[in-house]
Amino acid sequence: MWCYRGGSISTEPRINDRIRVPEVRLVGPSGEQVGIVPLAKALELAQEYDLDLVEVAASARPPVCKLMDYGKFKYESAMKAREARKNQAHTVIKEMKLRPKIDPHDYDTKKGHVVRFLKQGDKVKITIMFRGREQSRPELGYRLLQRLASDVEELGFIESNPKQDGRNMIMVLGPHKKKTEAMAEAREAQAARKAERQGAAAADEATPSKEAAPVEATDTKDAEVTEADAGEANAEA
Repeated sequence: MWCYRGGSISTEPRINDRIRVPEVRLVGPSGEQVGIVPLAKALELAQEYDLDLVEVAASARPPVCKLMDYGKFKYESAMKAREARKNQAHTVIKEMKLRPKIDPHDYDTKKGHVVRFLKQGDKVKITIMFRGREQSRPELGYRLLQRLASDVEELGFIESNPKQDGRNMIMVLGPHKKKTEAMAEAREAQAARKAERQGAAAADEATPSKEAAPVEATDTKDAEVTEADAGEANAEA
């Protein structure tokens, strides 16, 4: 009876002499269909093109193999996977807590945080906390949640309507903008700011520094002679 002893199972395709079938359906380097050929012929063509014979559909009958540069293929696949992970968006739920009788300044501050979260493409869980006699006035919390939703309606929408949860009332706001779109806009804005700073720095370097114009020295003796000549001329006149 066969029993699996553990260890890793390779997920990489079989290539070249690891392929153990009598014949394969061969695809050429440019994607053209060559047809069903003996394995030996396929390996011969791979050597002729200086490429690898890669099994791309092992479950097919016969298996489908393609002529390709397997090292280049693995590198490009890894780069694509890396880029996909880089652009992958993780949904984050932020939380903001308010009191039913919050003062205007604190309300504006809390609303500013909610606006920032929605611009980033995140959901926001708004919690109204009731204390003491406030629990007998749930309409205060409801009106506050409706007011907040109205103030940020250009950025988000009510994903979960206000509902009572013990001493709290909860509402969830969802962003109109997807997380991926928000991330892309943030990267574009960052790149624009960087380019602006670099442009300003280059302009400063290109601007010549203004030097003070040299001041011509006045010969004191020449000035004294000129005044004396003027005095003599007046005396003769």
